[in-house]
Amino acid sequence: MPDTFAALSALVPSGVGAAPIGAVAVYAVVPSEADSLRVLDELRSYAAGQGWHVPAGCAAVDVGPLGADLNRSGWLRVRRTVQAQAVTGLVVPCFAHIGYRWADWNREWTWLLRHGLFVVATDPTELSVGVSPKEVTHP
Repeated sequence: MPDTFAALSALVPSGVGAAPIGAVAVYAVVPSEADSLRVLDELRSYAAGQGWHVPAGCAAVDVGPLGADLNRSGWLRVRRTVQAQAVTGLVVPCFAHIGYRWADWNREWTWLLRHGLFVVATDPTELSVGVSPKEVTHP
């Protein structure tokens, strides 16, 4: 995976982000509070296995269904971490944790890319983003 990381980090525009390469945030949406620590520990372990580290305050979780509003407190914390340039990447269980509906995923993914982040899903096949073509909205 180091070659993939190097390739992804090369896509980050120069001057973007003050965080050292390898500083990542971890984020998940879990069905119950009891799952929070286990899932965050798994994400931290995955990050450590890649040679990345999770700075203090850069792990967030929301409890509830994946399709919930993006104004969740944990996701807002991730966004503040990104805006503060504390991380250069984000690790999630699957991309649907960022945005379950296609429109939500596309908006958040675009925002993360504009801020120079790479995003890694530990199991990208777990859930698909965009559960139905009917959810795609057109302006």
